[in-house]
Amino acid sequence: MSFDILPAIDVVDGRAVRLRQGAADTATDYGSPVETAKKFADAGARWIHLVDLDAAFGRGQNTDALAAVIQSVDINVELSGGIRDAISLERALSMGATRVNLGTAALEDPEWTASVIDLYPDLIVIGLDVKGDRLAARGWTRDGGELWPTLTRLNDAGATRYVVTDVQRDGMLEGPNLDLLTQVAAATESPVIASGGVRDVDDVRALVAMSPMGIEGVVIGKALYEGTLTIEEALEAANE
Repeated sequence: MSFDILPAIDVVDGRAVRLRQGAADTATDYGSPVETAKKFADAGARWIHLVDLDAAFGRGQNTDALAAVIQSVDINVELSGGIRDAISLERALSMGATRVNLGTAALEDPEWTASVIDLYPDLIVIGLDVKGDRLAARGWTRDGGELWPTLTRLNDAGATRYVVTDVQRDGMLEGPNLDLLTQVAAATESPVIASGGVRDVDDVRALVAMSPMGIEGVVIGKALYEGTLTIEEALEAANE
């Protein structure tokens, strides 16, 4: 089974940024999302994890900027942020996203989530943003309930893939939460994409070693922007 590297591009006000622990007031500007996407694609990335943070926080949208990113590269895009109803889902799919990540909607609207999983089983990814044994919603600003009962419900609804983010490690370069990922992978038969905390190539190798238990990829953000890890190093580790 191949292991996917998904470099992250988080967009605020049309710009590529990174946050610390998801806090809106900690944004560091890294320039044009399109140029960032092209750099990742030129380096050999097969995926991009593209997030509309303004939509996630409920303070606007970056539809044009996201569409420009998707149109600028000929690779897969996993789109996330503010996709909570039929209109926003169809808009995301019409932009050409390969997969769409449902976060808050999966916690707050179980019936609709189950219906779109049934309708688009291979296109829907469930984002589980975790703080301890609790989930975070609305751009990580609200409590989203208990992790394990929610995971059981989503498994029963037929969820085919999860992105699991340790919120407290996101943007901190402290290493991924391997214990959390191990527990989630054991609690579902669906593949899991790790997110949050990756610092260097050894972290990538540690996650690749977990692929037999169902960890199929990793979203990497801050490490790529701060230079503690290059996309080339990550891709090489995934293929070792």
